[in-house]
Amino acid sequence: MGYDMLTTQRFVDEVVAQFARFSIDQGPPGGLLPYDELVQRVGDCRALLPTSVDRVDEGVLEHAPRLDVIANVGVGYNHIDVAAATRRGIWVTNTPGVLTDSVADLAMALLLGTLRRLSEASEHVRHGQWRENRQDTFWGTDPRGLTLGIFGLGAIGQAVARRARPFGMGIIYHNRHRLPPELESELEATWVPFTTLVEQADVLSLHVPLTDDTRGRIGAAELARMKRGVSIINTSRGPVIDEAALIQALEDGQVAGVGLDVTATEPEVPVALREHPRALILPHIASATRGTRGGMMRMALVNAAAVLEGQTPPPNAVNQPAAR
Repeated sequence: MGYDMLTTQRFVDEVVAQFARFSIDQGPPGGLLPYDELVQRVGDCRALLPTSVDRVDEGVLEHAPRLDVIANVGVGYNHIDVAAATRRGIWVTNTPGVLTDSVADLAMALLLGTLRRLSEASEHVRHGQWRENRQDTFWGTDPRGLTLGIFGLGAIGQAVARRARPFGMGIIYHNRHRLPPELESELEATWVPFTTLVEQADVLSLHVPLTDDTRGRIGAAELARMKRGVSIINTSRGPVIDEAALIQALEDGQVAGVGLDVTATEPEVPVALREHPRALILPHIASATRGTRGGMMRMALVNAAAVLEGQTPPPNAVNQPAAR
């Protein structure tokens, strides 16, 4: 029996109920479909709704003769072979906007937590090492007066800038294209070349998609050009940073601390990184609020429904597929 849609995770019941007109085959509660099972089950559906950690490649697509749309539950879609889908006449969509605030909130939490050394201090208590009150324990850094460098001032980067200003941080940014002057003025953000960004930032926050141009963009050479004692925040994609170079920079003190929601080979994290006392690392949860994740699921279902009901292009298309 075929299904209209296949989700790789279990969707929120009240969200699914709004799309009762479709037959929906769902992934397991509390987890994701393993790749091999995804390959086996995708042939029965017209719409696939994967997460940002599901691999949707030729191996999946060649087993999906009925597939009309890949409605990604997330903004980034580097895990989807968009070119292959386009050749096969398959729409690809994403969920922009709905997760902007929750990701920006977490980026600021990582920024403040890194500056104030919360990971180290928490572990100190957790392991029973807090035995006396001392005035020289875990001195952190005030955000006021620091320069925040934002690599990628899109919607999320802009939301981070708006949150950082009340903390007294100056904002510089780098995009391939400058923002309009009125938006720069509103954000109090100054465009700089990429080399200037890495040289002048006291805190560098990454908000770029993973592309051929951004993969490994923060590498050994860039880390060496940064101020000694810089902090780095990443809520974009792990491979934007050369992890081996980052570990070395942490170990030699060039980087004072990192706040990471994403890592290069997640969920596997190198021991030297995950056990480093100045690394605050979270399990890719920037959008993990009930409201946001539910909103992402609903938007993905809206995108999928549009294609299945012949309303093309769908609201959040990222490609223009070949005609079938």
